[in-house]
Amino acid sequence: MNPTGPTPGTPHARLRDWFRAHPLAFDAVIAAGSLVAMVAGSFTDPHGSPDGPTFGDRTPDMWSVFAMIAGAAALVMRRRRPFAVLSFTVVITLVELIDDNRPAPIAMSAVVALYTVAARTDRPTTWRVGLATMAALTAAAMAFGPTPWYAQENLGVFAWTGMAAAAGDAVRSRRAFVDAIRERAERAERTREEEAGRRVAEERLRIARDLHDVVAHHIALVNVQAGVAAHVMDKRPDQAKEALAHVREASRSALDELRATVGLLRQSGDPEAPTEPAPGLAVLDGLLDSFRKAGLPVTLARADEGLTLPATVDLAAYRIVQEALTNVRKHAGPDAKAEVSVVRVGRTVEITVLDDGTPRTVPPQPGEQPPVGGHGLLGMRERVGALGGTLTAAPRYGGGFRVQAILPVTSRTGEDQA
Repeated sequence: MNPTGPTPGTPHARLRDWFRAHPLAFDAVIAAGSLVAMVAGSFTDPHGSPDGPTFGDRTPDMWSVFAMIAGAAALVMRRRRPFAVLSFTVVITLVELIDDNRPAPIAMSAVVALYTVAARTDRPTTWRVGLATMAALTAAAMAFGPTPWYAQENLGVFAWTGMAAAAGDAVRSRRAFVDAIRERAERAERTREEEAGRRVAEERLRIARDLHDVVAHHIALVNVQAGVAAHVMDKRPDQAKEALAHVREASRSALDELRATVGLLRQSGDPEAPTEPAPGLAVLDGLLDSFRKAGLPVTLARADEGLTLPATVDLAAYRIVQEALTNVRKHAGPDAKAEVSVVRVGRTVEITVLDDGTPRTVPPQPGEQPPVGGHGLLGMRERVGALGGTLTAAPRYGGGFRVQAILPVTSRTGEDQA
């Protein structure tokens, strides 16, 4: 047996689905069954013999037959007008109990109507309506019935109405519970989709930042060296060859880093996925050498001995130095000098890049492109903010520019790496 219901595709399941699609037909079946039960009960005498109930010893009168038909017919509308149906069935039940010395079991229609009200309303209303119905029908049966007030027929009215209210409330609670579970599952599914979309967007943004940093840095160096080579090609060919060699080296480095960054987009089964570690402060000297070869004097001061950063923080620190020096080379003028410091302060590491340059006021060298605005500072702020750090970038008093990033020694999802 399937504990969750009929097996899909079976006749039982098809009948259930048909009744769910046609609730009025289902209510008509309930009404017909109630009428059959009431008619059969009206021919039964519970005290017909010393041995127990007898059948056929009594016959309902025309009013009782009409009341049973009217009560059963009203149940067809029990879903659409539950309170009206309950009121009608209670009234005709009270009339039958008060007027007839041998009342027919019309209370059965009131029991079904009370169950419907309890199943389709809230618990406080169920309590109020259920208690009122129980009290009215039980009091009428005890006061006007042909048997003593304590007879089991009178207690049966009390018990059946009470069970109807309790059963309806239980069904309503189960439906509410199932609906809550279904809504929670749908909400969890939507949350998973939104979280997946957010992670995809964050990963795209991170890769875009890396691509910007790589391209901006190396293309700036290539642009500078190409301009130098074009300027001295005729008069100093040896210096031009050296500049072209730097162009070649910078372009090779750019291709390697681009290959590593774009390789992150490969599928896990691709054979040429990158295996090189992401750049970090461990290769900071090589980065500074590339700027020195491009004509930017750079000094380095470090006070982070023994500090091992999480991969995300290490990469962010490297990219911040790279982007800041690229901006110095592009915007600070040909005579600018730069200073880089890496210092550990408590549970943070401070990356500072200073320059003493001034904005370029002379035309660029032959073959050199004029500087244009970009997204370098915005990218640095986003990268630092994603790690829970802070970034300040502003002109220095007396000239030059200062970029300082304070990064946590621990990543947001990692343990202390110090």
